[in-house]
Amino acid sequence: MKIRTLIVDDEPHAIEIISSYLQNFSDVEVAGKCGNAMQAFQILQQKPVDLMFLDIKMPGLNGTDFLRSLKNRPKTIFTTAYSEYALEGFELDAVDYLLKPISFDRFLRAMDKVYQLYDNRATTRLSHETPIGDQEAFLYIKVDRKTIKLNINAILWIESIRDYVKVITADQVYISKQKISFLEEMLPDRYFVRIHRSFIVSLSKINSFYAYSLEVNGHELPIGRNYKQDVQKKLKAEQLFF
Repeated sequence: MKIRTLIVDDEPHAIEIISSYLQNFSDVEVAGKCGNAMQAFQILQQKPVDLMFLDIKMPGLNGTDFLRSLKNRPKTIFTTAYSEYALEGFELDAVDYLLKPISFDRFLRAMDKVYQLYDNRATTRLSHETPIGDQEAFLYIKVDRKTIKLNINAILWIESIRDYVKVITADQVYISKQKISFLEEMLPDRYFVRIHRSFIVSLSKINSFYAYSLEVNGHELPIGRNYKQDVQKKLKAEQLFF
């Protein structure tokens, strides 16, 4: 699958450099090049874009305000001569922030981050082998150097530890370099609930609950204040909330 990219920069020379660097990646396709945010917006409406190289100081709307205005944002790497926007860039979940002039070595490291994101999505996916229903589905998760096939019905809970997750079953713990948000997207929400920024639990495995915690397989797990309302709603739907 090709990674479709859009280069947005008001300096033609900067566009040429990024384009030449991208020629070294056989699975990357340049879907468009433009010199300002409005042109970029039009391209995004016309064709799918996976990755955007975005300058910050441009005529009219600057790069950070433009990205903030987008409802569906492609993965973005900022390319700029100004270091003072770095924090704002990462607050917008930028993959990377490249300072001009951009060396190929630094560009390569940014692309490696992009590939890691795609690798995570490709190796942690929800699949169905039978049409029986979601409880027959399974996840592929990468553990060390191998990929494990795990039936979602075996999962008790998932715990986030920085850039890793622990997937806990009744008899084993799997540790994968992965964001918990990726797994949350893959799991069917009628069988799982996010109870805390660091925990997702299987609804069918909940043994008991309190105001700000619940018990799964003898382990007490916290319910975050911001998640309490959604947890109660899910438990009520499952007739677990009285």
